[in-house]
Amino acid sequence: MTKIEVLGPGCNNCARLEKNTREAIAMAGIDAEITKVIDYAEIMAHGIMSTPGLVIDGKVVSYGRVPSAGDIAVWLCAPAGAPAG
Repeated sequence: MTKIEVLGPGCNNCARLEKNTREAIAMAGIDAEITKVIDYAEIMAHGIMSTPGLVIDGKVVSYGRVPSAGDIAVWLCAPAGAPAG
């Protein structure tokens, strides 16, 4: 199962990122678990200084913007270790 973390305090962009991520999971047809991380210490532990952030299987793939569901779906389907883009 793919583990996804949405990092951010719960702002509108964080909510949009979670929505796009859920759409991407459906598009990719994968089994994934989404966790919302709102604690600033945990967010900063990922090296994120600008939210929202997106982490897939422990790898930061986006921060400071809201990627499209299509972009996220591509990242979800990328082989492990491949650059997310």
